[in-house]
Amino acid sequence: MTAHPLDPLSADEFRAAAAILRREKGVGGGWRFACIELREPAKDVVRTWTAGDPLPREARVTCFDRATNSAYKAVVSLTDDTVLEWTAVPGEQPNMTVDEWHEAHVELIKNPQVVASLAERGITDLDLVLIDTWAYGHSLIPEQFLGRRVGWTDVWVRETPNGNPYAHPVNGLHHVVDLNTMELLDIEDTFRVEAPTGAMGEYVPSLVPGLVERTDVKPFELTQPEGVSLSMEGNELRWLDWSMRIGFNHREGLVLHRVSIDGRSVAHRMSFAEMVVPYRDPGEDHHRRTAFDIGEWGLGFMTTSLELGCDCLGEITYLDAVLHDSHGEPYTITNAVCIHEEDDGVLWKHVDEHAGAEVRRSRRLVVSFHATVANYEYLVYWRFYPDGQIECEVRATGIMVTSAFEDTPPEHGTVVDDHTYAPTHQHFIVARLDMEVDTPDNTVVQSHTEVPPIGPGNPYGVALTPRKQPITTEGGFDLDWASQRGFSVTSASRRNAWGAPTAYKLVPTAAIPALAGPESPLMQRAGVVAHPVWVSPFDPEERWPSGEFCNQSSRDAGLPEWTKAGRSVEATDVVLWHVFGIHHVPRVEDWPVMPVDVVRFELKPTGFFDRNPTLSMPPSASGKPHCH
Repeated sequence: MTAHPLDPLSADEFRAAAAILRREKGVGGGWRFACIELREPAKDVVRTWTAGDPLPREARVTCFDRATNSAYKAVVSLTDDTVLEWTAVPGEQPNMTVDEWHEAHVELIKNPQVVASLAERGITDLDLVLIDTWAYGHSLIPEQFLGRRVGWTDVWVRETPNGNPYAHPVNGLHHVVDLNTMELLDIEDTFRVEAPTGAMGEYVPSLVPGLVERTDVKPFELTQPEGVSLSMEGNELRWLDWSMRIGFNHREGLVLHRVSIDGRSVAHRMSFAEMVVPYRDPGEDHHRRTAFDIGEWGLGFMTTSLELGCDCLGEITYLDAVLHDSHGEPYTITNAVCIHEEDDGVLWKHVDEHAGAEVRRSRRLVVSFHATVANYEYLVYWRFYPDGQIECEVRATGIMVTSAFEDTPPEHGTVVDDHTYAPTHQHFIVARLDMEVDTPDNTVVQSHTEVPPIGPGNPYGVALTPRKQPITTEGGFDLDWASQRGFSVTSASRRNAWGAPTAYKLVPTAAIPALAGPESPLMQRAGVVAHPVWVSPFDPEERWPSGEFCNQSSRDAGLPEWTKAGRSVEATDVVLWHVFGIHHVPRVEDWPVMPVDVVRFELKPTGFFDRNPTLSMPPSASGKPHCH
């Protein structure tokens, strides 16, 4: 198997990156490695690289010294065994680490003051307690703790050892912890609510009272007796006319590189770059609850192993992912990425009175991974179709955050159980689509449809006139349902057989409004959610739409800032950003565990081909030349 410049770091490379910094920069035992990832080579290097060419390997590293609360960014050459860059980033807090989350629970649960605060609430079995640490936004950090690496905690209690902790919130009790020293800084005991006696928040069948599992659900199996139509060589995936490379890192999780169809490029790189989850309840328990699930925690770090027959069904190809802990030691997530084919119903069909029926069935290639971020699960699916369409789908499931109330339910949520409500909240997902439609020089074109007035040119009032306008300057853009505004990434130099630029069109289906003013902490820290579409020129350092350091951030350092420069995005290397998600007003049916809430967007070829590219798809194997 030939290595490739875009292959994720190996276990040995993680160890080597950490060892180089320990040797050259004194990164010792009191430090944490927040992130170690491949520094991807320049695009022109990747485009022209062939097996046998030199393969220089570099790693980006962010680490911090707990003793001095100081953070540094580094670039190390794994090939030359040396440090290439070492930069202090004063005032910034790197992403949270899984180790910190676990250590905070362990240290707090044995702290006498914490134990006493729980005992005052009647909680004495500490084995049933979950202390869940959240990151702060800068404006909400208590003034006396500014300048420290701090977290605030929720407290949850299981009814039984395997019970659902999120069914039993300890409302009004929060601990503030220094995550460098694991020192308890404060106990916020602001109010108390009597625990509801009639609430039932269990979902594990053995714990649900009176539950009788169905017996009328028959097995559903998918088989491909002649094998699958996909192939994997290392991290390179091929299926029908599609090819791509599978990447993975701590922050984005799954990354798709060098996506092409029929030997023609569609995108250089596609991934999720941020996920902002603001809770829209101003109450004492929830006003701090705005999570940057990618920037503060990392979807890669939160990725879980997938199981055949449960998470993936059919003939499955799995890929493992190798990441690192905060000491720089690698670990493996087995079956982190699932790759398989699915039937997709009818692809095209026509019935002619002479020729009869011609029917072709569609199928799709699915590349997926699942991340568990505390109480929520995000199931991410990238799907590729024979006609050139790409679909990205996210299924949100898991357990909602809840609070108990005594008298009148708060107006910022939904009552889902006995004296229990779930706050209204939102999930904003930012897809970073580093497009390369046919050629490296692309232009994003905004289109809409006009209705000409009734008159000589439109006597019956039926005319619709599509209009197109190239976007020449970077910025954020809005959708408009009334005029069917849309956005296409077009090649600036290649035309199809009919003279139009080859293109791929973004088809949004789940854009949601921010519903927040510019002065709000949400918009100050995550201004990217103000628009569902952004266009910027490619810059290898502009990867994170709300800034590289979201943890304890006060101001957005991402797309809203970059695009103030007003750079040209015409006939150049462009990045298309799409913000989509869920405006979640909870339903009773979402409790105690949510059925999946599904959101998606599509990228559709629009003049990329000269005609329907699936005419060559064979009919279903029925022993007949065509389906009737």
